Amino acid sequence: MRELGAAVTSGREKAYAYLKDTVLTDPGMQGAFLSEQELADRIGVSRTPIREALLQLAAEDLVELVPKRGARVSPLTGREIRELMELRGIVERYAAQELVSAGGAPVAELRSLLERQRGLTGADQAREFIAVDHCFHAALVSAVGNTLLDRHYEGLRSRQVRAGVAALFSRQGRQEAVLGEHEAILDALEAGDAQAAWAAIDHHLESTLKVLLEG
Repeated sequence: MRELGAAVTSGREKAYAYLKDTVLTDPGMQGAFLSEQELADRIGVSRTPIREALLQLAAEDLVELVPKRGARVSPLTGREIRELMELRGIVERYAAQELVSAGGAPVAELRSLLERQRGLTGADQAREFIAVDHCFHAALVSAVGNTLLDRHYEGLRSRQVRAGVAALFSRQGRQEAVLGEHEAILDALEAGDAQAAWAAIDHHLESTLKVLLEG
């Protein structure tokens, strides 16, 4: 019984990770209904772990369970996008202030991630570009060394990736703009200038918000 329970848990976790990292971040899936059987076949699990994963995602307001219709990917609303950027700004500005004060900004790691992004500028690489984008911001937050803050920020990842991918497809040249905005954040951290880092973070998030709201 213990082995069976572990297998079920593993299947649910596999389904949850696939749905959150692959399906929910696909701009073409926003507002779409999901087929449990199709997902089960694609992932290689039974429908039970799919249902369990969908229930967990519904509790996080990432999917909507519609009676007699099934699970629907919840589109990002304007209000949710604004709240996401506001919350990210609070966390990332705090991280920048703490790191500059302590002289502990992970400049080398951030530089490496930025260079990875520079090699992912094709339209077919948008999702990978945004995955690295998340790593860039998460590395900034993680360097503070606050485990609870890390978990809180990681909880934003799915929405952050979904919003980022949507922004890239909404505005031509957005990838190049993101690289420049990341460069400004990194330059400010490297110079130990907290105010400049705050300004660069705000500009980056406000630019993304504007692109998303304008569609």
